[in-house]
Amino acid sequence: MASTTVLEFEKPIAELEKKIEEMKALTDTLDIQPQIDELEHQVESLRAEIYRDLTRWQRVQIARHPDRPYTLDYIQHCFEDFVELHGDRTYRDDPAIVGGIATLGSRHVMVIGHQKGRDTKTNVYRNFGMPNPEGYRKAFRLFQMAEKFNMPVICFLDTPGAFPGLEAEERGQAEAIAKNLLLMSQLKTPIVIVIIGEGASGGALGIGIGDRILMLENAWYSVIAPESCSSILWRSWDYKEQAAEALRLGAKDLVQVGIVDRILTEPTGGAHRDPHAMFDSMTSALLEELDSLTRKPTQSLVKQRREKFYAMGVWTEQ
Repeated sequence: MASTTVLEFEKPIAELEKKIEEMKALTDTLDIQPQIDELEHQVESLRAEIYRDLTRWQRVQIARHPDRPYTLDYIQHCFEDFVELHGDRTYRDDPAIVGGIATLGSRHVMVIGHQKGRDTKTNVYRNFGMPNPEGYRKAFRLFQMAEKFNMPVICFLDTPGAFPGLEAEERGQAEAIAKNLLLMSQLKTPIVIVIIGEGASGGALGIGIGDRILMLENAWYSVIAPESCSSILWRSWDYKEQAAEALRLGAKDLVQVGIVDRILTEPTGGAHRDPHAMFDSMTSALLEELDSLTRKPTQSLVKQRREKFYAMGVWTEQ
C-alpha cells in the first residue's frame, strides 16, 4: 500500500522509489528493465535492513502513521455483521470510542476500541482518538451487556491519552476510567486486549484490562508519551528519543516484564504497508486466543486475570 507520508528514517527508501518511478516512465523508449529490477531489489533490501533494527522512537513514529489501520478498519475486515452501539445513556455518544456487537468466526463478540480520524475533519469529530468520560461510560455499558449475553470482549487500544480538557474533568474523567478498571477486573466473560497503535496512560488502560494482552510489533504502550516525559524531565520536547528509550515502551520490552503476552508481527514497513496481511494475522490471532480462553471456567478466568495485573510491578529483594 503506497503512502503519501514518509517518516524521516524512510527517506532513503522514498528516494529510491521515486527514482524507480522516473525510470518506469522511460521504458517505452529505453530498455532499462534490468536496472529497474535491480533498484527494486535494493529497495526491498534497504527496507528490511532499516526495519530490522528500529529504535523505540522510530516505532512510536510508525504507531502514529496516519495510514495505519484503525479500530474500524479491523472491525470491517476481521469481523462480520457489526452493529455499532452508541451513547452512555447519561450524557452523549463519544465518537473517540466505538463499540458494538459483531461475529468473529462462529462467535458473537463485543468489540470496543479507540478511533482516530484520517483528516482534519474526522480527527476533530473523533477528538483525535482522545475519549471523554462518556466514551468510557459507553464502554462500561457495553462491557455489562457482553457479560449479560455471555459474549467475549475484544478491545483495540489506540489513543494518545484520555482527553485532558476542563469539561472532561468536570464530568468525571478519572472516575469513569476507574469504574472501568474495576468492572473489567471482575467481568465474567473472556477479554482480549490488542494494542494496535498508541497506548498512552489511563486513556488506554481505561479499556485495557484483559485476560490476554496482544500488541502489534510497532505499537507502543506506556504511562506517558515520550514528548511529555521529555518535557517533565528535561523541560523540553527535544529529548523525546532519549525518553522513548528510557520508558522501554516497545512490544519486546513489555513482553520481557510480563505486561504483554503476545506480539503480532507486522508486514515489513508497518501495518499500513500491507493492511490485508495484517487483518489476516489479526483474525487468526483473535480466534486462537478466544478458543483458548473460552475453554476455561469463568471463576478461574477472573481469578487469573486479577492475579495477572496484581503481579505487575511487584519485585523481591534477596
